[in-house]
Amino acid sequence: MPELPDVTVYLDALRPRIVGQPLERVRLASPFVLRSVEPPIGELIGHKVEHLRRLGKRIVLGFDGDLYAVIHLMIAGRFRWGKRGAKPPGRIGLVGFDFPTGTLLLTEASPKKRAALYVVRGADGLLAHDPGGLEVLDASLDDFRAALRRENHTLKRALTDPHLFSGIGNAYSDEILHAARLSPVQLTSKLVDAEVERLYRATQDTLRRWIDALRAEFGDRFPGAGDITAFRPGFAVHGRFGQPCPVCGGPVQRIRYADNETNYCPACQTGGRLLADRSLSRLLKDDWPKTLEELEAVRQTRRV
Repeated sequence: MPELPDVTVYLDALRPRIVGQPLERVRLASPFVLRSVEPPIGELIGHKVEHLRRLGKRIVLGFDGDLYAVIHLMIAGRFRWGKRGAKPPGRIGLVGFDFPTGTLLLTEASPKKRAALYVVRGADGLLAHDPGGLEVLDASLDDFRAALRRENHTLKRALTDPHLFSGIGNAYSDEILHAARLSPVQLTSKLVDAEVERLYRATQDTLRRWIDALRAEFGDRFPGAGDITAFRPGFAVHGRFGQPCPVCGGPVQRIRYADNETNYCPACQTGGRLLADRSLSRLLKDDWPKTLEELEAVRQTRRV
């Protein structure tokens, strides 16, 4: 799912292309993507885009007339920029927004079709789509501490809760926790002040570093569908299961659940302790290894 750095570079690419431009036409290639009824989407036509903003992981197109298009890309939604009147591509095309400068295409390369478009009117309508999480890049340490300790969760869950923190998802939470040298399953209530400050600095530094890196990578080019990804070569741990940690050289481990996984470095984040992975725990039961050395021994004997 595109997260804060990814959404930021999308906004960078969109501003010079559509801000100040009137929407000439909307073409729904897949009607399910439109999740609102009132106001009708056709009411946007003829209105100019006055501003763009990020709302959590959502992208908001603000039109004159107090109208907004709120787009949630979810996991597989992506934007493309094409020539004026470009056709939404095949089975993955959801909608095309035609402007004098070109066409903004929304696509989704997944059969689950989770991406969503809402048309709302006024500040109250927009507020209904705001999860309310803290904007961490603008937050003070005190604000960050208050949000972190509002509820007692694991650090992984807290960072990815959109009601607590804005724009952070599965990928960047892994990177943040690795940079902070903290376990993803450590409870927020157990953090001492020094650890909270370390997490705060790591959160800001990691997000800013990746925003800068993506801006440098794309420049004036509109990001292609494959450019916005949760798996980047420069990541320290996310998506790097079994590969060496760039800090200590030890193998990155994972916790798998549903469609996601958490990646971490035992040596850097958990004092060398392995965190129980549900699928391996069911297989190994009482023999679940506590260290990398024990895990390797089990793999050699059981070929796990």
